[in-house]
Amino acid sequence: MTEAPVNPYPRITDVHIHIQPWRDLKPMVQETMRRGKEDHWNFLLSMMDDPKALLDIMDRSGVWRVGMVNYVAPDVMGFTDSTNTFIAKYAQANPDRLMPYGGVHPRYSKDPAGDVDRLMNLGIRLLKIHPSHQLFPANAYTDGLDALAAMYRRCEERGFPVMVHTGTSIFPGARSKWGNPMELDDIAIDFPDLQLVMAHGGRPLWMEEAFFILRRHKNVRLDVSGIPPVRLLEYFPRLMEVVDRVLWGTDWPSPGVKDLKLNIDQFLTLPLADAHRKAILQDNALALFPAS
Repeated sequence: MTEAPVNPYPRITDVHIHIQPWRDLKPMVQETMRRGKEDHWNFLLSMMDDPKALLDIMDRSGVWRVGMVNYVAPDVMGFTDSTNTFIAKYAQANPDRLMPYGGVHPRYSKDPAGDVDRLMNLGIRLLKIHPSHQLFPANAYTDGLDALAAMYRRCEERGFPVMVHTGTSIFPGARSKWGNPMELDDIAIDFPDLQLVMAHGGRPLWMEEAFFILRRHKNVRLDVSGIPPVRLLEYFPRLMEVVDRVLWGTDWPSPGVKDLKLNIDQFLTLPLADAHRKAILQDNALALFPAS
């Protein structure tokens, strides 16, 4: 009997999937999210309530850990502060493998620094900023949004990473103009010890800007979620120059992302050295999110 091959990457971390209270989505947003998923929409909704279902998918896909993206965006998406308690509770099913991300909205927070502390007290591992859905540029503190600066400052003080969405968004009401990665230039300068994760690398419009920011600022990491894996080197032909700061992510089950394992399999077809694959799939995420 032939033994099954040993997985050469047993600690793959997908730093960017969406486990969220989808029942809270605004109707038109939910309709957009559902498009192309009609056959398994009910399963996806039930998975948002059942961590075991997610863990089963992870096991079948060869994924050790996931970062579960959540944020506060009531105006566009319908997500309120309750998303933080939702995901913190969800992660309790397996804290070693389920990493909760949360959010604070600077326009609605009365205590932005304290709200960051409360995220950490819930066990949340990262603060997510989504300019296109929260309706402000990521550097809006330079134009008077002082609460945003207070959030970044507290995250910097406490070593709490911040993920910023870059690139476009297809959801109704989203303002894609706020997706330009150049806004991170100010943040990286003004908060030099803040660990920043640039989600999606500015796809599909601003990859050159994204790469400039990555090369200029060593505290910025690239999360490749939402980029078709087979096109990663087309989007970032000089990826090897920043390979020690590239994080694996898929954006699953967002529109257009069908399967965790399929994305990994496609990534493994790229002409990359094994050491670089290992860094992207597991080692870089372990440096940012050490295992407990």
